[in-house]
Amino acid sequence: MSRLTKAISLKNLTLIIISALLLLSSCSKKNTVAIAEQYGLAYAPLQIMRSMQFFEKLEPDTEIKWIRLGNTAAIREAVLAGEVDLGFMGLPPFLIGADNGMDWKLVSGLSICPVGLVAAENIPDFRSLSVENRIALPQPGSIQHILLSMAAEREFGGASLFDNSLITMKHPDGMAALLSGAVDAHFTSPPYIFIENADPGFHTILTGLEAFGGEFSFVGAMATDSFIKNSPAQLENFLLALQQSIDYINADPAGAADILAELYNLPRQQVLDYITRPEMKFTTELFGLQRFISFMKNNGYLSGGIDSKDLLYK
Repeated sequence: MSRLTKAISLKNLTLIIISALLLLSSCSKKNTVAIAEQYGLAYAPLQIMRSMQFFEKLEPDTEIKWIRLGNTAAIREAVLAGEVDLGFMGLPPFLIGADNGMDWKLVSGLSICPVGLVAAENIPDFRSLSVENRIALPQPGSIQHILLSMAAEREFGGASLFDNSLITMKHPDGMAALLSGAVDAHFTSPPYIFIENADPGFHTILTGLEAFGGEFSFVGAMATDSFIKNSPAQLENFLLALQQSIDYINADPAGAADILAELYNLPRQQVLDYITRPEMKFTTELFGLQRFISFMKNNGYLSGGIDSKDLLYK
């Protein structure tokens, strides 16, 4: 065999080996789905999904990445950076994002929760709240902010009355600030609202039901348009896993409390009490979307160019 023939043979063998390694590397690399959540018991089905690996069992060749962020602004930035495929948030910030060109759609509801504005005893009721008071909530445009605006419009005649009184804090920090006196009120959700109300020095001066005038979805699930388009089978498996998680909590709250107590660092019986309260509901149905759209359009939080039928996956 000539030197040239040997060289060609060696080159071909090298190419074959490199091709085989690349093929093996490609086959072993998993797809990745990134899911963003926030703080609170409203997201309990996601903790069940993660703990029971419902999604992983349906997607054994997919790496599931869970990301916990402080508010929807952080989720929006992560979506824009291409780091999140699915995210959970209140309906108003989802609407604001869609109104500002975010390519995402609502794919499911998650929870209905007893949210409310908790204040110290020196503020006896909502009518006693002043623009001088400091109000902690996750961010301007959050569901808590919009509920506060709804109540302000009805009680005081101006939706934006308290907009300059807001202090952006994630729920654990907001609770700490309220209990320490660093803020005067905290618009929050379970378990923080339950813990705050258990302290004799604090009470709820406005409930979400009072502000909205009925039931509404506190948290919904969104998927990016690219994920909906490029990964329809994974999306369907995610929705199936989400339903399995909700069914698990509803069918076996005691078993769910065993899992959630450790994850939320709360006593098991306390968690069981929280998740079985009548006003605490986990469901994939969406409630209140059109009411939020109408109020937010009328008060300038939305430009008016969006419609509910264009925002839903199905």
